Amino acid sequence: MSFSFDTLVPVAMAAVVVVLLLGFANMLRGGSANTSQRLMRWRVGLQFLAIVLVLAAIWFRGG
Repeated sequence: MSFSFDTLVPVAMAAVVVVLLLGFANMLRGGSANTSQRLMRWRVGLQFLAIVLVLAAIWFRGG
């Protein structure tokens, strides 16, 4: 179980960073507002997933 969390937590955090950077890039180049909103929704969802995974990892490690 530990190995899966050791893999999933960094992947989830990296996904949040990637979506955040895509949102910044879209904003800086003056992209579509609809794209910015879609990326914001994805970021919030991925942050929720990352937090749940971190809490589950702490819980399962007894901690």
